[in-house]
Amino acid sequence: MDKKLLDILVCPVSKAPLIYDKARQELICWESRLAYPVRDGIPVMLEAEARRLADEEVDPSA
Repeated sequence: MDKKLLDILVCPVSKAPLIYDKARQELICWESRLAYPVRDGIPVMLEAEARRLADEEVDPSA
């Protein structure tokens, strides 16, 4: 994931910054609890395509 692109991308739902998870090829938004897929190096920033984060992923003590 290009660092410059990551610096300007935000979650379309919450407008919060995103964190790139290289292993899962996802952009994570902790605020909206969504993970957006990155397919062939292209972020898919659609809420309908995002995966909802499980409670354990957001709060490890849960």
